[in-house]
Amino acid sequence: MAQCEVCGNDYAMTFEIRTTGGGVHTFDSFECAIHRMAPICEHCSCKVVGHGIEVDGRFYCCAHCARQMSEHGLEARDAVGAT
Repeated sequence: MAQCEVCGNDYAMTFEIRTTGGGVHTFDSFECAIHRMAPICEHCSCKVVGHGIEVDGRFYCCAHCARQMSEHGLEARDAVGAT
């Protein structure tokens, strides 16, 4: 059995996520994986669990949050390049 690095649960069905940088993380649930690895929206501070939007290296959970920030001088584009 392996131990989840977030909650410490010893569980027979843990899974590993390998990062492009060579790191390995062990979790017992997607909830713990999201807690540890998902980026945080720069506008509303929720975890970005879907596609999200990246603008100038900043992550947003949705187009609405990205647009809110664009009102402050950032140009927001979604995955297909529309504003």
